[in-house]
Amino acid sequence: MVRLTVNGQPLVLPWQPTVADLLDHLHLDRRRVAVEVNRELVPRTVHEERRLSDGDVVEIVTLVGGGEEWDKPLRIGKHAFRSRLITGTGKYASYELMRACLEASGSEVITVAVRRERLFDSEGRNILDFIDMNRYTILPNTAGCYTAEDAIRHALLGREILAGYDNPGAGWVKLECLGDPKTLLPDPIATLQATERLVKEGFEVLVYTSDDPIMARRLKEAGAASVMPAGSPIGSGQGVLNPNSIKIILEYLKEGDPDYPVIIDAGVGTASDVTIAMELGCDGVLLNTGIAHARNPLLMAHAMRHACEAGRMAYLAGRIPKRRYASASSPLEGLIE
Repeated sequence: MVRLTVNGQPLVLPWQPTVADLLDHLHLDRRRVAVEVNRELVPRTVHEERRLSDGDVVEIVTLVGGGEEWDKPLRIGKHAFRSRLITGTGKYASYELMRACLEASGSEVITVAVRRERLFDSEGRNILDFIDMNRYTILPNTAGCYTAEDAIRHALLGREILAGYDNPGAGWVKLECLGDPKTLLPDPIATLQATERLVKEGFEVLVYTSDDPIMARRLKEAGAASVMPAGSPIGSGQGVLNPNSIKIILEYLKEGDPDYPVIIDAGVGTASDVTIAMELGCDGVLLNTGIAHARNPLLMAHAMRHACEAGRMAYLAGRIPKRRYASASSPLEGLIE
């Protein structure tokens, strides 16, 4: 397995490619690009022979006209990110696999749970040993909390830990206040109470909620930096079960505030679920189980990354209207009679 940085983004490949292999993998026309490896130009004549190594930094450039990038950054509170995919760190078979999947996903933000048990695994290793704290913005979450009081305690402890690393994630929290262990759906009253108190404590609160538009609006009014409705129950893999409610949430929360971030959180099972969420107009997707429990987690991490980008592009491009009847794509003029 080879870990590369390509145009500033992590890329993990299961084999050691040549420069030509990499360009083919990225579907790039070799005639239209120039390539640097570790700040050294690689002439086109040696693309077939120049083999890449673990840790190489690759820059691929082409000629373009003037203009802007196709999308603006995702802004959540004081933070700004290019990637709109947020990934979790739980449920992986090993820390090594987790690290590789995080890289493959292209995520800039990753979530971690605040726990006192199992600080170290059977080999004496801590999860933080496998996370580059200078590369990722850490989003501590209050997973497993069932009361506002417990969620607030976990948030304060998470902030204290990240402050020691000078990580920019020290000032925010992903808030979960669960209602019961079977559905893992949020307790709306406890969630609202905790949001109000954490905002007063100076947190930027990204809050997990149901797909209830009224509750979503209340949470924004309470000061949440982002409202994160569930597509379906946590870990269920059912995707976005109620797209109409998500559309109403987007309408309510973005009225007069079009850049307010609404992020789908929970229930994503495969890449098409991510694309659907993004095509609805959501600003991002947070997921964990969909990658960690896939048959091939590393391959699924790549798929989720591309699905998030494709869904965002499709939303910005605008789909054609749905019609009851057919509409010929070929011109009718000039038919042979």
